[in-house]
Amino acid sequence: MRLTIDFLLGLSALQSAFAHAPSRTVQNVGRASCTLTALGSGKDDSPQFLTAMQACSTVVIPATTTLNISTRLNMTGLTNKHLNAFPFAFQTSITFWILGGTNIVVDGGGTIDGAGQAWYDAFAKSSSLLRPITMTLFQATNVLVQNIKMINSPIWFNFVNEGKNVTFNNVTLNAASTSSNGPANTDGWDTYRSDTVFITNSVINNGDDCAAKDSTNIFVANLNCTGSQSLGQFAGMFDIVENVTATNIHMSNAQNGARIKCWAGSGVGSGIVKNITFNGFIESKVDNPVIIDQCASFPSNTLIQDVFFNNISGTSTGSTVANVGCSPDGRCSDINVNNLNLAPSSGTAKFTCQNIKLAGNSASLFGTCATT
Repeated sequence: MRLTIDFLLGLSALQSAFAHAPSRTVQNVGRASCTLTALGSGKDDSPQFLTAMQACSTVVIPATTTLNISTRLNMTGLTNKHLNAFPFAFQTSITFWILGGTNIVVDGGGTIDGAGQAWYDAFAKSSSLLRPITMTLFQATNVLVQNIKMINSPIWFNFVNEGKNVTFNNVTLNAASTSSNGPANTDGWDTYRSDTVFITNSVINNGDDCAAKDSTNIFVANLNCTGSQSLGQFAGMFDIVENVTATNIHMSNAQNGARIKCWAGSGVGSGIVKNITFNGFIESKVDNPVIIDQCASFPSNTLIQDVFFNNISGTSTGSTVANVGCSPDGRCSDINVNNLNLAPSSGTAKFTCQNIKLAGNSASLFGTCATT
């Protein structure tokens, strides 16, 4: 199945999620290829889009066409289709459009507009507001998303839930606000209980994580972005992040660079982070260029093992350029730091660590780690 985006898709997600379905204007339904025509100003194109996806092996949305997606789309169960792109939901988040199935290609060079400004302004007034993810791949296998742009997502741009063999390549993400209310939680990619995910050759300008990975066998390379990583948020849940490589990453004006974050305290879940490599990061004006954030006050429910911070250079905004903060009771083991070349904005660089014995040729920069 192939979805070719060579147009601008406008997601009017704040409109009624249960608007009355208009008539359909799908050309050649039931044939190998269908072409969609917009119904017109204020009309919902969701039903005709769904009909085309179910009936045609290739769905084309012309470059001059803007579709208005005002009701939820459930596109699971698709097989061997070539389509023209879009959005979904998860856990305490929601999704406006769900895409799933086997052998799916999303491409075409077009733009998916999440129409996030209304959501940024509304969220500033109500922090409990649930906002829709722009694109969710749900239980999808063998998926390629490439050569598209996504702008102004209400919350996460991309979410891969229980997927396998998923690749994102040459994707540009940008979240920007035209008011004083900036984008919030507009992660580039979030994955959950997925396996074998590639994120490569992409540019991300957003208001939160570049890629948050709660999955196994993840490869991230050649990105320009801001980013961090978190695990173990939900009580009663055991999650695994294993075999993750992030290499050749350029970051600037970001809060965090190469980061592992684990939730701690009461009412959170547990898990294991194992065999993680951050390599070849170039960072400029990053608050925390190298960081493990596991709460140094009391034991986390998550174990961190076999981690490598290799060949990381650049500047921080403050004096601390690296902080490996593990929780007590041996929650971290085999943490390696090699070829770190980091400088503060001014003064002497500080390398700090807690509750861990570091290895690697840059371990001496940290001195003796504090015990809490």
